Amino acid sequence: MADGSTEISVLNHISVALVQERDVSTLLKKVLEILNRELGLLHGTITLRQDDIFFIEASQGLSDIEKSRGKYHLGEGITGMVAQTGKPCVIPDIASEPRFLDRTGARGKAKNIAFVCVPIIHTGSVIGTLSIDRKVEKNTDLERDLRLLETLANIIAEAVSVMVEEYLERDQLLAENRRLKEELTHGRRPANIIGNCSTMQNVYSMIHQVAPSNATVLIRGASGTGKELVARAIQQESPRRDRPFIAVNCAALPDNLIESELFGHEKGAFTGAVSRRIGRAEAADGGTLFLDEIGDLSLPVQVKLLRFIQERTFSRVGSNDELKVDVRLLAATSRDLEKLMAEGKFREDLYYRLNVFPIHLPELRKRRCDIMLLAEFFLEKYSKVYNKTIKRISTPAINMLMSYHWPGNVRELENCIERAVLTATTEAISAYNLPPSLQTAEESGTAALPPKDGRVDFDTLVGSFERELIVEALKSHTGNVTAAAQQLGLSTRVIHYKIKKYGITPDWYRKK
Repeated sequence: MADGSTEISVLNHISVALVQERDVSTLLKKVLEILNRELGLLHGTITLRQDDIFFIEASQGLSDIEKSRGKYHLGEGITGMVAQTGKPCVIPDIASEPRFLDRTGARGKAKNIAFVCVPIIHTGSVIGTLSIDRKVEKNTDLERDLRLLETLANIIAEAVSVMVEEYLERDQLLAENRRLKEELTHGRRPANIIGNCSTMQNVYSMIHQVAPSNATVLIRGASGTGKELVARAIQQESPRRDRPFIAVNCAALPDNLIESELFGHEKGAFTGAVSRRIGRAEAADGGTLFLDEIGDLSLPVQVKLLRFIQERTFSRVGSNDELKVDVRLLAATSRDLEKLMAEGKFREDLYYRLNVFPIHLPELRKRRCDIMLLAEFFLEKYSKVYNKTIKRISTPAINMLMSYHWPGNVRELENCIERAVLTATTEAISAYNLPPSLQTAEESGTAALPPKDGRVDFDTLVGSFERELIVEALKSHTGNVTAAAQQLGLSTRVIHYKIKKYGITPDWYRKK
């Protein structure tokens, strides 16, 4: 029985443990050890809440196997009932109580064993339970034991809440880890495409979805956004990856040659046809045919292409023989096909044949978090091409890259970095190495689109500066996030948030 002096001793020892012990798990074990030493327990347990299940976190008198069995749903057994109601419970004799589950299997058929269980409540919610079972003797006062446990539960509630939050955060991290592994397995970035922004992640997801099929894909986006790269990524992830990939730029060929280029011609079919020639469609048999800038086709060619898409059959120019091929058709355009249809310049039936699985590529100005990732990639690429040792881009140059609106998209950025590498005389790309269109944006009319009040996009400039500081710190510490955070005077939580916000990946800071 807990008399007054015993209660004071228990509270004194536990208050000392609370001050001295920083590890919550160890603290909970010490609480049970103190109760065992002062009260003479048979068993003691502290459970923590995880969703709607309460599991034993700390125990006294239980083996590891018995402890692992101690899991209770809300309302299940005495522990579950206390957790559900938030009210304490005293069982004078567990042998005569049908609700007592003995889930751990530690009690067996013992008699004259009492069980006392109280809730651990924090900010009005039950986050755990504290329970003991002890031998009932003549001088045992279970009500006094109950009051003592309630006092202890109130004292340790704050510490228990910290541990519950740690478990919750751990579960969230595990869930995030599973999600990232899932993305690596099913939503990984194609090897030939650079970009981490959310819109590109959606593009990658669509590539993985459609690649294994034979469905026709229409890739849409402004010039320079990488439509052919997406087409090649689809082909590389398809069952036809080892078969031919034939690309045809429909805008580069005149109308009188496009049909011959696509379907081939017989000898003598027209002036200059000195021999039979197979077309691109025939050359792609068993593989993939990519028709770039399909919106530039004339209406007569569109009619013949429609028949080819429907039946996969065609005739060479100058021949009546019908040939059939097995090809996967991919198409791309930077034109507004809906507007062309309204103007009668693009066939509606062809549009619907092509638009089976559309993929829209964002313009570079709409994926600003990828600008520096792409710039670093092109920097490394052209440093090798021109045999230079350029290691980084200066902060002023970064600001200019981030502020520019990139009407030519990724292609313009690549050309810009290539020029900068050629003109650089040090190990860093400086602002003066960039093209005049970036340096005199206001005069050339190529400035980043400002807000309606005409002010500079301050947030973009601040963001690019923050990004550069974080990347430089990570480079200095070989990717050690904690050390980088200390250098910048940030907490690890804040720097992780910034790294995620700006899409900073190891590719950014592992360059030598």
